[in-house]
Amino acid sequence: MEKKIGHYSFIGGVAIAAISGIFFSGNAAAGSPQAMVGSLLVILGLIAGFLNVTGKETKEFLMVAAVLVIAAYAGGATDILSSVEYVGKFLTGIFNNMLAFVVPATIVVALKDIWALGQNN
Repeated sequence: MEKKIGHYSFIGGVAIAAISGIFFSGNAAAGSPQAMVGSLLVILGLIAGFLNVTGKETKEFLMVAAVLVIAAYAGGATDILSSVEYVGKFLTGIFNNMLAFVVPATIVVALKDIWALGQNN
C-alpha cells in the first residue's frame, strides 16, 4: 500500500507541476493559489521521497535530481527559458514547479541514503 501511495504522489506531483506551471507564472504571493500549489508540490515531493524511491533506485534518482537542480541554478535554465518567445513563461513555470516537487524528494532520499550508509558499520 505504501508503494502505491508513493507512486501516486510521484505521478500526481509531476502532473500538478506541469499543469500548474502553465496556469501560474511569476512570483507567488502568500495565500495565493500558486503558493498553495507550491506547498502541495513540496508535500508530494516529501511523500514520494519517503515512499517511492527505494534501495537500488537511490543512486540513479540522486544523480538525475542533482543534474536537474544544477541545470536549474548553475546553468540558469529558468532565465534562459523565460526569454523564449510565446512559451517561455509557461516553460519557466513548469520548470520551477518541477523543482518544487523534486528538491524535497531529493533531500529525503539523500538523507535516507546517508542513514543507510551510517548503519553499515
